Amino acid sequence: MKQRILIIGAGFGGMWSALSATRLLDKHNRNDVEVLVLAPQAELHVRPRFYEPDVHRMVAPLNKLFDAVGVTFVKGMAEHIDVERQVVSYRDAQGKAAELAYDRIVLASGSKVVRPALAGIEHAFDVDQLDEAVRLERHVSSLGARPDSPSRNTVVVAGGGFTGIETAAEMPARLRAALGENANIRVIVVDRGREIGAALGEGPRSAIVSASEELGLEWRLNSLVAAVDERGVILADGERIDADTVIWTVGVRASSLTEQIPGERDDYGRLYVDDNLQVPGQKDVFATGDVANAATDGNGNRSLMSCQHAIALGRSAGNNAAASLLGVQPTTYRQAKYVTCLDLGAWGAVFTEGWDRQVQMVRDEAKSLKQQINSVWIYPPAADRSAALAAADPLIPVVA
Repeated sequence: MKQRILIIGAGFGGMWSALSATRLLDKHNRNDVEVLVLAPQAELHVRPRFYEPDVHRMVAPLNKLFDAVGVTFVKGMAEHIDVERQVVSYRDAQGKAAELAYDRIVLASGSKVVRPALAGIEHAFDVDQLDEAVRLERHVSSLGARPDSPSRNTVVVAGGGFTGIETAAEMPARLRAALGENANIRVIVVDRGREIGAALGEGPRSAIVSASEELGLEWRLNSLVAAVDERGVILADGERIDADTVIWTVGVRASSLTEQIPGERDDYGRLYVDDNLQVPGQKDVFATGDVANAATDGNGNRSLMSCQHAIALGRSAGNNAAASLLGVQPTTYRQAKYVTCLDLGAWGAVFTEGWDRQVQMVRDEAKSLKQQINSVWIYPPAADRSAALAAADPLIPVVA
């Protein structure tokens, strides 16, 4: 009977884990180990693009890729991990309970925006998961059928972090496409920070300020949304903003499956892992992507919940899960170079390097790079066995 590496999740971390594990098995001519991916769909949801229009297209099918490299896909939703028995319980496509045994497991079940217990929060949209992003897109497209009013023409974005800024910067163009070029639109960012773009630090702040001014974005700083309803929000200071569209972008948390793994977790619910992405004290369990908190270098920097880190984390986790099963040397996870490329809508973008986010490019130059990242770099490799396995080498830098 074959030994099994089971990967939970088909996002960036899960997909690259499957490819990298298969790569190492292939390198050692091992046909006695199978790689299984358990996920609701055999597709990569390109989540970093969910703030863009045409979001229903931001899906990359994985069936042909998995078939090409010999990865087995199991359609289902993981419900329970029994680390003592080395068994995962799940619901299959028909909703029936089933189990999968494993010899090594890679947890790559991702993260979600967790909405707070605010009055009316169910009226808010988000760009976190595909179904919600599609719901927002349909809503924005339908606004033109409503009577002209300040509420119809206003969008409130709760949160001024990376996702909030990208979403807000894209909204003027999306609203005008729905309402007409002459519509009197407003896009308001509500953020707890004391200055615009505070969450991203001083480096890109001037670009964010410039883009906000040019795009007409308004900011409510030192502020929080206290309640939501069908026609707007009430802020913590009592101000009411009438808006038919409220988008929630704060409060991301790792998959609750992390709570079933004995180990230390951070404030986001991520499991702390060692340099090989193994959960300390659990020789059969690896974590990757948004469920892993890993050291990226020797300077105290830790991985972020981003596809930039998830790609490299996936390549390392799958490789090292296979290495531990084969008894060969693992590859230490390191991701020394960190960059950000923040989309600022029609203004352009800002590209920074380093953890202190030193600006390297702005406007059209940075926008061109952002479009290349979003449309090419983060997509799966072609369904060609040799090329796909070569791309899964954990020593390939995500950012050169």
